[in-house]
Amino acid sequence: MGFSGFDIAIVVLVFLVIILLFKGIRTVPQGYNYTVERFGRYTKTLTPGLNIINPIFERIGAKMNMMEQVLDVPSQEIITRDNAIVGVDGIAFFQILNAAQAAYQVSGLQNAILNLTMTNIRTVMGSMDLDELLSNRDAINERLLRVVDEAAHPWGIKITRVEIKDINPPANLVESMGRQMMAERDKRAQILAAEGLKQSQILEAEGRREAAFRDAEARERSAEAEAKATQVVSEAIAKGDVQAINYFVAQKYTEALARIGSSSNNKIVLMPFEASSLIGSLGGIGEIAREVFKGDGPSGTQRQGSRPPVVRPSDN
Repeated sequence: MGFSGFDIAIVVLVFLVIILLFKGIRTVPQGYNYTVERFGRYTKTLTPGLNIINPIFERIGAKMNMMEQVLDVPSQEIITRDNAIVGVDGIAFFQILNAAQAAYQVSGLQNAILNLTMTNIRTVMGSMDLDELLSNRDAINERLLRVVDEAAHPWGIKITRVEIKDINPPANLVESMGRQMMAERDKRAQILAAEGLKQSQILEAEGRREAAFRDAEARERSAEAEAKATQVVSEAIAKGDVQAINYFVAQKYTEALARIGSSSNNKIVLMPFEASSLIGSLGGIGEIAREVFKGDGPSGTQRQGSRPPVVRPSDN
């Protein structure tokens, strides 16, 4: 059985429809957006999943990666405000938010972001001193992020982070910085040593002052005690008590003999002839003791053998 021309046309038409359907179905992977152009003009954006376009009048324009991307910023030389030449490199993170703007607002998106970042690094870091560059890296990153993100906003992208990786001063400058650091540390060490010596001298002076105060207080109390003892002896003499003066004299003799005997440069001690009066004074002390302890026994008499002998001074 032969096919007519109409049958052949139907078969060809069905075949063409199948091909068109096959070409019009587009699968967009996760993390990507495709732009669609009709006669060279942007019409819509295809999101991840299954999409259908008109393959006769439309075609896929740009395939944009919507995930966060990393851009390495190469090293470049920068002249700081104090005329120091340093080598700086960094890294930038960005993400496309609008596929159409990223595809049609700028040509060569990554190259544009790279040059924009390098230019702003030179601008920001060139307005600072070397010491500020080395100590305020967080502030530099924050300022760079704000400036670059604002400049790249019309392109439909978001700059999420800009980081300075390395700041490399020249070798002679590094050596000078090392000497400066050592001088500063030596200065701090000398200041700490001086402060320690000052505190030590202050504490030592305070200790001497406290010791002098306590010595004076001790001498004052000793003088008061001596004056009190003298007053008591004087009152006893005024009342006719001869034993009190004997006790006072015996105490002074005893102290003098103790000092003579404890002297380190005397091997032979010569006792004065009047030393016999010391024995009589000791007898006076015994009389005083008997008078004080006179009434201790039950019958008011002393125990046998408890009375000390009274030694009278010799007439010689």
